[in-house]
Amino acid sequence: MEIQPTWHPYDGSTGVSRAALPDSVFAFPNERAEPLTDGAHVRSAIARFAQVAHVTDGEREVAFENIRAAADHYGVSLHATSWHDLIHG
Repeated sequence: MEIQPTWHPYDGSTGVSRAALPDSVFAFPNERAEPLTDGAHVRSAIARFAQVAHVTDGEREVAFENIRAAADHYGVSLHATSWHDLIHG
């Protein structure tokens, strides 16, 4: 079964607080962890992926697809082909 990303680019104000961001801009939307609002945040989410605690494998799959979609959108290179690569890579 192919996992579909839930991420959507954020077109709102750049000065908005994290609490005001929609769930759809987070790698882990249920936890509201790792916002993906620009290239720097995508790179941060890749680096910190393994540090997000108390999430299921399914949530990691969705988060990886969200990161992949945001990386494509912002022109960030993502060499991982699976969320496992970000945990063990």
